[in-house]
Amino acid sequence: MPVWHLRGIILPGDEPGDVYVDGDRITFTPVPGAETIAEGGYLMPGLVDAHCHPGTSGIGEPLDEALLRAHGDELRAAGIAAVRVPGSAGRLPSWFGDDPSLPRVWGAGLAVAAEGGFFPGWGRPLPADRIPAAAVEESRASGGWCKLIVDWLTDDGGYAATMSAQVVAEATRAVRRAGGRVAAHSQHADGGTAAVAAGVDSVEHGMHLPERLLETMAAQRTALVPTAVTFARLAPLMEDPQVPVGTRTWFGEGWRRHPGLIRAAYEAGVTVLAGTDLPPGHLTDEIRWLAEAGLPADVAVGAASWTARGWLGLPGIEEGAPADILAFDTDPRSSLDALEHPSRVIVRGRLVR
Repeated sequence: MPVWHLRGIILPGDEPGDVYVDGDRITFTPVPGAETIAEGGYLMPGLVDAHCHPGTSGIGEPLDEALLRAHGDELRAAGIAAVRVPGSAGRLPSWFGDDPSLPRVWGAGLAVAAEGGFFPGWGRPLPADRIPAAAVEESRASGGWCKLIVDWLTDDGGYAATMSAQVVAEATRAVRRAGGRVAAHSQHADGGTAAVAAGVDSVEHGMHLPERLLETMAAQRTALVPTAVTFARLAPLMEDPQVPVGTRTWFGEGWRRHPGLIRAAYEAGVTVLAGTDLPPGHLTDEIRWLAEAGLPADVAVGAASWTARGWLGLPGIEEGAPADILAFDTDPRSSLDALEHPSRVIVRGRLVR
């Protein structure tokens, strides 16, 4: 593979530097014969979509490997070098994540849910006594992560906890003993309270999450992944009178308070990460929403770059780090519009653009 040389301000810092990409590794040591492909702008660690579901065309649809590859190509072209898939429509094939031409992948197996507590045909709906063991199985099958659906829609159109606090705690402890990590889907106060009390690693979505939990989340390093762009697309649909009143009330109240919740989470010291949910590929929109909700621009950008990478254990632009770099002519922290126009995109050491 060719060796690339880039020079610019290395984000999230403000100091210029020379970066060399030799295969899928970054070095600051000059490499003879390296070709200079960027000079004088800004260099940012590759993007991370911390919550997406590639490979499916819609809710309840099965995993489609051809679509999975197409989504992977789209993500890479957008400079998204890593994705976390917290529960997939089917078991992800081994090539997704191993293919050096596609983003790096953190999977979570099939979502573990209570009976009747998830989309029909998706995940593993189980009796309460089988949930902890299943969570361990999914974390082992995925290489570390599992996902718990701790609350869900009710038959009358409302939303409620579907797992007891005891079950959530037992499952989390079991996964931790096995060396894994837990993501909790929550859009109800009771489910969110149970997830935070259990000490899960991340709360996904978080609508109706009580703000009194934020200091605990910060102290135990539970991240919050709001996936707001998905809710923004759903909001107009909730005006349809055919949608049950309970659903409209639950969604409307949660959506109205979501920006304030995310701002309060940041102010409390909670790690906020950017994720797009379904379909993937709208990460820059999520970054803009985070900024509009009140996060400083550099924090919003970091939620999809250096902060997300560090949370996953993936280095940024450092000596020996994996080679995921975006180059910009202008500072994306000062102008979020710049995120749409990288001059260079390198994913896994390969020059994409």
